[in-house]
Amino acid sequence: MSSQEEILSDGRFSRIARDPRFWEMPEKERKVKIDKRFRAMFHDKKFKLKYTVDKRGRPVNYTSTENLRKFYALSESDSDLSENDSKENTEKKIKKKKAKPKREADS
Repeated sequence: MSSQEEILSDGRFSRIARDPRFWEMPEKERKVKIDKRFRAMFHDKKFKLKYTVDKRGRPVNYTSTENLRKFYALSESDSDLSENDSKENTEKKIKKKKAKPKREADS
């Protein structure tokens, strides 16, 4: 078969190198962005399957969560929000714990 360079040097196929329809998709855009509502699918046991054989019968050693990480990513804005939410939740819990002893003292 011809090499890639020979194909691109051919006048019939030279526009393929310049046409954006044939460009490879950047890795950042390949993965589908998932918001924080669906982040449990990365660590929940319901979504985890252990494969022993691939579709052609060859032995493999990986799980479905590895496939999920390959095709999906948490959206950056939501991951930042989830970190802020978790900080706020811990602050609220601390405030509630501090507030409880005061109520007990009033009773």
